[in-house]
Amino acid sequence: MSGTKSTISDSRDGQPGDKRATEGADPVKPSRRKRNVMTVLLLLAACIAGLIATAALLKPTSIGPAVAPNPATTPEAVIQVYGADVWGVRGHFAIHTWVATKAEDAETYNIYQVIGWHLRRHGTVLSITQGLPDRPWFRSPPILLFEKRGDGAERLAHAIHQAALDYPHEAEYTMWPGPNSNSFTEWIALQVPELGLKLPTKAIGKSWMQGNHTP
Repeated sequence: MSGTKSTISDSRDGQPGDKRATEGADPVKPSRRKRNVMTVLLLLAACIAGLIATAALLKPTSIGPAVAPNPATTPEAVIQVYGADVWGVRGHFAIHTWVATKAEDAETYNIYQVIGWHLRRHGTVLSITQGLPDRPWFRSPPILLFEKRGDGAERLAHAIHQAALDYPHEAEYTMWPGPNSNSFTEWIALQVPELGLKLPTKAIGKSWMQGNHTP
């Protein structure tokens, strides 16, 4: 009797050999989970590869060394436009741009740019300062996007200064789609078409100005 009870108990407990225990399992589930995980990993890898490729395509081309000519040894007028990656992950897809001018025989450069946080501190996003324009932007090294020197640069430098003073969005800043720092640089390009300035695709915000520009 005791042996019979033990056998019944083992059968009810679903021990190996019990048909009910094996019939209830789904051998397909583990392999299905593996396929799902592999699919997710492949999609993630494809997205990362796409982002890397996009960042490479957006990378602007420098026209030369990002160096501002020394005013002490460069009497001629100089106009330069610089760009640098913005801070963080966004730097893979966007740059900040600024414009620098040096009048003939001037001892320093005027630097024109729009800075978002200036609006809170100074009531305007427009920044016009003097100094060396080839410095990093929050640790991002600058690249030289445009340069004009000598004949005609003096007159264009005065036109750039006036265009900066006329910037109509000094109390506005929107990271995307604009107006932002690149919208301002595009404003300079549109107001002073003789420059022939063409900003790269990575200058997010230039398109906003193109669509909202009123001379």
